[in-house]
Amino acid sequence: MARARYERDGDVGAVVIDDQPLNLFTTELTADLIAALEEAERDTPRALVVRAEGKVFTGGVDVHVFDDKTPEQAQEFFDDLLKITHKLEDMPWPTIASVQGLCLTAGFELALACDLIWAADSARFGLVEIVVGLTPAMGGTQRVAERAGPARARELVMSGDLYDAATLERWNVVNTVTGDGELAEETARFARRLAAGPTKANAATKKMVRAFLEHGVRGADDRVKDIAAPLFATEDLQKAVDTFLAEGPGRATFEGR
Repeated sequence: MARARYERDGDVGAVVIDDQPLNLFTTELTADLIAALEEAERDTPRALVVRAEGKVFTGGVDVHVFDDKTPEQAQEFFDDLLKITHKLEDMPWPTIASVQGLCLTAGFELALACDLIWAADSARFGLVEIVVGLTPAMGGTQRVAERAGPARARELVMSGDLYDAATLERWNVVNTVTGDGELAEETARFARRLAAGPTKANAATKKMVRAFLEHGVRGADDRVKDIAAPLFATEDLQKAVDTFLAEGPGRATFEGR
C-alpha cells in the first residue's frame, strides 16, 4: 500500500501521508510522495493541502535511512527530498500544509515548501538533524531564514529544540494556529476559499513573491510587466471587471481560466 496518496474534493486536491504511527520519511515514503505530487500536477487542482493521517504529521526521517550511507548515496536521497520541495514550490496554485502533533526534520521541511502553514495547538516543530550530526538537507534552514530571518534559522537549527505552533506563528513561520479539533476543517475552509479565487492571479502572486525573494523589491518591480500584465488576457479578469462594473465589488466568480 502506498505510504502517500493524492485525492481530490471539488477544486481542492490533497497529498496525504499515511504511514502511521509516525509517518517517517523512508526511501519508500519519499518515492510515494513524489508520485502523489506528480499525480497532483497532472490533475491540476486549484488549491492543494498537504496533510497526514494519525496523531502526528511526521516524526521526520527514519534514521535507518542514514545507516552506512556514503556521501554519494546520501546525495541521491537528498536529491529526491529536494525534488519534493521544488515540486511543491513550483505548483501554479496555492498550497497549504495542515500540521498536527510532531513535525520534524523532513516533515517540517515539507511544510515549509508549502505557501502557507496551518497548525494545531498540539503541533511541535523541529529541525533536529544535529542529533545525528547532520544539517537539514531538504531546504529547511534557508526557508526558515526566508520566513523568520537568518538569526532565527540559526537558532532553530543549531539548538535542535522543538518549537510550539504559537512561537512559530510569532516568528512568521506558521500562518495560523487552531485548536486540534478545528484544524482539518479550518484548513479545508481556507483551501476552498483559495480554490474559488482567480487561479492564474494566485499563480502570479506566487511568482511575484519569488521574484522579490530572489531579486529584491526593485528586481520584483522589473518583473511586474511579465507577471501581472498577462492576466489581462484571462477570462477570470475580463469577467470580473465586467461584473464589478455592472454589479459592484465581491460579486464575481472565477473559473481558473
